[in-house]
Amino acid sequence: MRTTRSPRPVRRRTALASAVAAALLLGGCGAEVESDTRTSGKVTVKRCGEPVAYTTPKRAVAYEGGSADKLFSLGLTEQVHGYVMPPANPPVSESPWASEYAKVKMLSDDLLNKEVVVEAKADFVVAGWNSGFKDERGITPEILDKLGIQSFMHTESCFNYPGYPEKVTPFEALYTDLRRLGTIFRVEDRADKVVDGLRKRVEAVRSQAPKGDPAPVFLYDSGTDQPFTAGSQVPPNDIIAAAGGRNVFDGLDQRWTQVNWEAVAEAEPEVIMILDYGDLPAQKKIDFLRKSPHTKELPAVKKNNFFVLDYNEGISGPRNIDGLEKFAKYLRSLGD
Repeated sequence: MRTTRSPRPVRRRTALASAVAAALLLGGCGAEVESDTRTSGKVTVKRCGEPVAYTTPKRAVAYEGGSADKLFSLGLTEQVHGYVMPPANPPVSESPWASEYAKVKMLSDDLLNKEVVVEAKADFVVAGWNSGFKDERGITPEILDKLGIQSFMHTESCFNYPGYPEKVTPFEALYTDLRRLGTIFRVEDRADKVVDGLRKRVEAVRSQAPKGDPAPVFLYDSGTDQPFTAGSQVPPNDIIAAAGGRNVFDGLDQRWTQVNWEAVAEAEPEVIMILDYGDLPAQKKIDFLRKSPHTKELPAVKKNNFFVLDYNEGISGPRNIDGLEKFAKYLRSLGD
C-alpha cells in the first residue's frame, strides 16, 4: 500500500482462458471481459450501472486524490498523464504515493472541466458523479463519450447517477473500483492483490473493535446554520462501523447531506469526527462546536472527544483504510 516505487504494468494476457478467468473473477464487481478481447482490443466494464467498452488508456486524467490514489495503488503511473486537484484537497506531498504524483503533471488546481481534459489530450478520465462530473459544469460521461474520451466513475458516487444508478456499501465500492480499473488497464492480478490487502486490514480492525454497544459518532463536515454530514452511502459510514462505532445518521440513505442541529442534539454523539479540508482548519470547526449553543452540551464536546479525519481518508480511495485504522485506534483509546 505505501510502496513509493511503482511497478511497471504487467503484460496483458492474450489467451482466451485468461480472459474467461478474469471474467469469472470480476463478474461480481460488474466487470466482464468481452469474448472478442483478443481481436477488438476492448473490455466491457460497468461505469456505474452502464456497461461500457474500454480500450486500454494511455493518457489518464484523475480528479482529486481518491481517483489518483486508486490508479497509483495499481501501479499505473506510466498511464497517468496528470491530475486535477482543487484547493479543498490537502497537499499531494502528504499522500503515500507522493513520489508518483511527482512523476505526472498537475493540470489544474480548480474544479474539473472539459477544457482541461481536452487540452491534456486525455483518453480516460476518473472522477465521481456530482463532484468531478456534473451537468452544470458541462462535463459528464455522456459529453466525453461524444468527444471520444473514455471515463470512469467512482462506484460510491453512482448512488444517484441518472439512468444507471448503482448502490453498494462504500468499502465494497472501493474494492469494486480497484477491480474494474484493474480490468480496464489489464492489471487484474495486481488489483486482486491490492483489494485482498485492504480487506485483510479491515478485518483486522473489525476483530479488535470494542465490545458492547457501539459509540454514537457524528461526522461534522461543515455548516453553521445547518450541519453537513455523512449519510450511509459515503466512506466515513463504513469507517465508523468497522471501527466499532455507529454513525448517528446511518439511517439516511444518502451520501453527503444536510441535517439540522436538533437531530444532532437528539442523537447525543459520544464522538465527533471532523472532516478536515479546505480553508477552514479542523481546529476552527472544533472551536465552533465548543461555543455553539446547539452543540456545546453534547457528550462528545463535553468530553473533548474529537477525531480529525483527513479529506482523502473520507472520500473514496485506498486511504479510507488508513483513516479506518487511525479512527479505530482512537476509539479503542477511549475505553482505556
